[in-house]
Amino acid sequence: MRIAQEERGPAVLLVARGPLIGAEADQLRRRIAKALEDATGSLVLDLTGVPLLDSQGLELLVETTERLIRTGQALKICGTNELLREVFELTEVASLFEQFEDADAAVGSLS
Repeated sequence: MRIAQEERGPAVLLVARGPLIGAEADQLRRRIAKALEDATGSLVLDLTGVPLLDSQGLELLVETTERLIRTGQALKICGTNELLREVFELTEVASLFEQFEDADAAVGSLS
């Protein structure tokens, strides 16, 4: 999995590329933890380049959302494809995530 990071106003934007499964989920978990060490704002996770996820990937997103809620921050997710949205719905976690079409919309929601 490739993960790019950039500061976008009040948010840290992580752009993930590749399937969010197994070891890749652990890689993203470490990257999120590192990004949040220095961040004071929210996290935007761009999943445009993520074709699929497994239970570990889904668990990572849920854990990250819960962690950020406890600290008064937010996780904004953007760029999800139809398969990811369907997984969120079927597993009944869709309501946990604020989802946006693209990173600009997600970052803009923080203003």
